[in-house]
Amino acid sequence: MTIAPEKSATELLSVKDLRVDFFIRKRAVHIVKDLSLTIKADETVVVLGESGSGKSVTSLAIMGLLGSSGAKITSGQMYFEGVDLLTLPPNERRKYRGKKIAMIFQDALSALNPVQKVGKQIQEVIQEHSELSRDDAYQRVLELMDRVRIPSPAQRYHDYPHQFSGGMRQRIMIAMALAMDPALLIADEPTTALDVTVQAQIMKLLVDLQREHHMGLMLITHDLNVAAEVADQIVVMYAGRVVESSPADALYKAPAHPYTEGLLASTPTAQDKGSMLKSIPGTPPSPANAPSGCAFNPRCPRAREICRVEEPPLVSISGGRTSGCHFWEEVLLDASK
Repeated sequence: MTIAPEKSATELLSVKDLRVDFFIRKRAVHIVKDLSLTIKADETVVVLGESGSGKSVTSLAIMGLLGSSGAKITSGQMYFEGVDLLTLPPNERRKYRGKKIAMIFQDALSALNPVQKVGKQIQEVIQEHSELSRDDAYQRVLELMDRVRIPSPAQRYHDYPHQFSGGMRQRIMIAMALAMDPALLIADEPTTALDVTVQAQIMKLLVDLQREHHMGLMLITHDLNVAAEVADQIVVMYAGRVVESSPADALYKAPAHPYTEGLLASTPTAQDKGSMLKSIPGTPPSPANAPSGCAFNPRCPRAREICRVEEPPLVSISGGRTSGCHFWEEVLLDASK
């Protein structure tokens, strides 16, 4: 077990230079490259990016659940409350998963066991990580179901996942994640495939529960409107790499990377009614065939020769922000006008 030399009193998670690879025909394909982020208690860190940017792989790496995906952490450090999780043996790492770090998966219907009652699935988490008797664990399940606003918990305990609506299944996932009062909650696209009204309800529930339990929250999404409402800190990923990180207010006022600039410009507003929506041209690159230089250069309106040959470093700028663009000063200046 490795102890971090320094740790903020409120810091829960510190990821440093994380690299995750898939191995295809003995060739390493970089899915997450040199990612660093921190999450503190009571803080919401939103990870933004298009599909394929490495957001979900990052969350699985933090949870220690990469085994089933075929990916492997090849370098980096991951401190949780001062302990480097990557140095722990599997049986010790397992004690953190579900108890101290919990996760809400993207598709509740796939994540839940379709042939087991939902109450039993929540209770299994409690009995795995605590010494509570079966009766006490049952009562705890009813409390959790009530806390996430599932009506008639004693009756619904015996129902199966298919008997719940999409929003209610997501509430079951949240109850399961909160079963052991974790210090850190990771929510991977928790409102996917839900209608707008239910999305708002789920996000309000998550924010309320976070405040109640003083959890750190890592929210993975591609919805900039959701991010704007809840984020303290925003981490923008593209092609497996952090291209910008910033306090939320500063990023929305003036982005410091062309990709973030494009994402914000493509978000519809009331003033856009009746006009053509803006978009970022092209598609994200395949990790197995990434372009040389900056991965965003084929889609970037600001790209120049250096962008095609040299990958920009992630540099620190004022206000606790970082940017991975050769011309971040130009982007920031234009956005500030």
